[in-house]
Amino acid sequence: MQENEEEISTKNKVLTLIGIILYIIAIIFSKNDFTKYLFFVSYIFIGYDIIAKAIKHLFSKDMFDENLIMTIATIGALVINQYEEGVAVLVLYKIGELLQDKAVDSSKKKIEKVLDLKTNMTTMKDGKSVETSSVRAGDIILVKTGDRVPLDGILLDNNAQLDMSALNGESMYTDIEKNGEVLSGSINVGNAITLKVLREEKDSAVSKIIELVENASKNKSKTEKYISKICKIYTPIVILIAILLPFILNIELKDAIYRTLNFLVISCPCALVISIPLGFFVGMGAASKKGILAKGTVYLDNLNTIDKIYLDKTGTITEGKLKVNEIKSSSKMSKEEILEYIALAEHKSSHVIAKSIIEKYGKGIEVERVKEHKEIAGYGIDAIIDGKKVICGNYKLLVDNNIKIEEGEIQGTVVYLAVDGEYKGYISLCDRIKPGAKDLVKNLHRKGIKEVSMLTGDRKYAAEQIANEIGIDKVYYELLPQDKVSIIEKAKEEGYKVAFVGDGINDSPVIASSDIGIAIGKGADIAVETADIVLMTDEPEKVVDAIDVSRKTKRIVDENIVIIFITKILFLVCSVLGMTSMWMAVFADVGITIITILNSLRIFNAKKEKSF
Repeated sequence: MQENEEEISTKNKVLTLIGIILYIIAIIFSKNDFTKYLFFVSYIFIGYDIIAKAIKHLFSKDMFDENLIMTIATIGALVINQYEEGVAVLVLYKIGELLQDKAVDSSKKKIEKVLDLKTNMTTMKDGKSVETSSVRAGDIILVKTGDRVPLDGILLDNNAQLDMSALNGESMYTDIEKNGEVLSGSINVGNAITLKVLREEKDSAVSKIIELVENASKNKSKTEKYISKICKIYTPIVILIAILLPFILNIELKDAIYRTLNFLVISCPCALVISIPLGFFVGMGAASKKGILAKGTVYLDNLNTIDKIYLDKTGTITEGKLKVNEIKSSSKMSKEEILEYIALAEHKSSHVIAKSIIEKYGKGIEVERVKEHKEIAGYGIDAIIDGKKVICGNYKLLVDNNIKIEEGEIQGTVVYLAVDGEYKGYISLCDRIKPGAKDLVKNLHRKGIKEVSMLTGDRKYAAEQIANEIGIDKVYYELLPQDKVSIIEKAKEEGYKVAFVGDGINDSPVIASSDIGIAIGKGADIAVETADIVLMTDEPEKVVDAIDVSRKTKRIVDENIVIIFITKILFLVCSVLGMTSMWMAVFADVGITIITILNSLRIFNAKKEKSF
């Protein structure tokens, strides 16, 4: 039976501790002859796993790694009777590994904090406790004061107060009104509430988040891949140089070997191999703390390069909660009939416009009256209702069907109606701009984003009205999903790096085609699955927080690379000239590793970056 990783780690720690104790005893009794044996035994206890890895990788593509360099250098130190220094290299290397583990654990706790959001048991309305996985959409559940919300649901009570800090990183409580959506993972800090379950456990917000966390470390950043490639070339070169040094230097053999061993220890790529991936991993932890989940370090890294950001309108810039503003008849048909026909035509659609119209209609849909139904994506509906040909949708749909219509400057989103080829009237719907939308655009400009644009299928007047209000640079209107993709592709062909922020099913193609696709966490499942970065709450202004963390992470990773290379080059030259001891070599390797690990942890303290 194979040992699991936890058992191996515990075993290594115990053996290392025994080795360190033996090493300390050997130093205390260093004047006695037997101490060299103690040093040797302590070396075996501390370094056996490093030696084992070096031997295991000896004939593989990972042959030239830090384990091989460390093994050659320390065994060489023992051969020339530098016992104390040889074992010290391993001791300090182990301390560096321990600090790395602590840093990674800290990052994981920040990211995996979301795993604690899952609740295995749910209380039903009648007080009975059941497994969360057995609850179905439409069931009524009870969430008591202090309990975590187990499933996404619609609030049936007048109001609720929730602690959503684990989801959005905000310390302030969130107030939800009746019929508002409550996300799983929130904590009920007010009175007991009842919810109508929206989604089953596997489709809930918490399940999506957990899946993202579990897959987050698979996609490595370009910097990480670049460092890995460098190490594969760098390591064999420095080993070759180290081997040639005794033949090049015109000094005593023992001194030449000692300088060579120093050279090997200094050249060990531990600092690069450890601190660079760690820096990005810490960045992901810092982002998750703010309610932002990147599906890989590559996406966090790429966010630094974005030139243009495109925003969806409905559900991203606006709340996506349309309300019927006006019903206008341009014929003998009454307003009630116009509403009825459009509601019947829209009853199969999942679009927010359709839902709002059906809600306004407020009656049961007589499905048998609708004999034919065809939804034309981005345009509207073509149906047969009561034996009449009904077309309802945007201005372009009616014009394409040769229906004469005058398009005025009507406030909001408009759904036009034609029956048997004759224009009958329209319904206009209004949507509210999200509170943080104006600040989002302003702050993106301050961050140096060259252009912030809005993409929408809405008509020109309604789109320009919202764009002007929040300070959008360019607005593209009356777009189909494929039109949005074309705009993104054109910008990429012009050499720009682009990001798109959206939430709907029709946003998934453009999210996928962008350099960085960002989805609103409460958006459609397919949008969240397609995106590279997910905002865990319905707050697009968190895009700015994501950029802040990304830039802070990149800056600190770059600092680490500069620190490592300058130190390595300086000490390597000194080692060739005989100006370093093994202790100085250890500092140039393990010491710098520890310094860069500690520097990486500064990312957790990332505050809002200064704007340009």
